[in-house]
Amino acid sequence: MTWRQVLLLFCLLAVVLLSMLREGTSASVGSPQEAGDEAQEVKNRQKLRADELRREYYEEQRNKFENFVEEQKDEQEERSREAVEQWRQWHYDGLYPSYLYNHHRI
Repeated sequence: MTWRQVLLLFCLLAVVLLSMLREGTSASVGSPQEAGDEAQEVKNRQKLRADELRREYYEEQRNKFENFVEEQKDEQEERSREAVEQWRQWHYDGLYPSYLYNHHRI
């Protein structure tokens, strides 16, 4: 083979490779409409993920607040019960059994 044949073969190979690369990039990129659709789809997925994270955050905050309120209510009930019990003990005159023991047995 002469150097001209080698050069011709190399140029032909380069043309074939460039045409294959061109088809590959056009297939992967697609039309501008498809690229815009993909970008919109990515934005939509990001918005949905952000909404999901926001929803989880607010649900967690609501659960924490509900637990806090429940604990406060329980503490208030306990303080109220203790205050009532102290009042009963203070005002017990000794003539009658205390309130806790003043129930009928059958």
